[in-house]
Amino acid sequence: MPEANPRHCVLVRVTHWLTTIAFFALLVTGIELVISHPRFYWGEVGNVNTASLFDIPIPSSRAGVKTGYDYVLPDQNGWSRSLHFEAAWLVVFAALVYGIAGLINGHFRKHLLPANFSIAALLQEIRPHMRPQSRSGSYNLLQQLAYLSVIFGLFPLMIWTGLAMSPAFTSAFPLAVTVFGGHQSARTIHFFCTIALVLFVLIHVVMVIRTGLKQNLLAMTAGESRDTK
Repeated sequence: MPEANPRHCVLVRVTHWLTTIAFFALLVTGIELVISHPRFYWGEVGNVNTASLFDIPIPSSRAGVKTGYDYVLPDQNGWSRSLHFEAAWLVVFAALVYGIAGLINGHFRKHLLPANFSIAALLQEIRPHMRPQSRSGSYNLLQQLAYLSVIFGLFPLMIWTGLAMSPAFTSAFPLAVTVFGGHQSARTIHFFCTIALVLFVLIHVVMVIRTGLKQNLLAMTAGESRDTK
């Protein structure tokens, strides 16, 4: 039976899996949106008649977007755009609940805020192998910095640039997009944020597997700790 003091509380487990489901939906639908126009720009305006900042070398799902391929992919832009925005609001909801609760109950201060940060301590954590967490479920310094960077840096930037691409939102809050230099700049930054988050998730999954897949899944679903009996 799980211990009375679980490794992850109910709120962390629920928001974790809500975010996981939403992130997968965002990734799939985001790929479909990129396929509809695999060209990226900088500034306010960008279209097939303007020079792009860079192109992704894949065929498009729209005949009007010239990609160098002599065929187009099936257009899935309609449903993918709708699901993308719905999943995005689910992420925003889960992030707000997790963030507010983490500040109130001291989760960030107790588990993620480094007690003693130094370059020497950070270098000691960078090893060719991945060390498991301690039996108490605490994070090492490298993990703490990674999670803090994603939770308070990359993730908010991802949400912000996503909102900056919404005409309805930016019409009410124009500063949300002008700070990036325009809608197309926000889209480009959003794309690179996605790549960074995917890399983080891949590393996270590898670490979960290497430090004990079964134990970690039990901890994040049933709340069991490493010392379950």
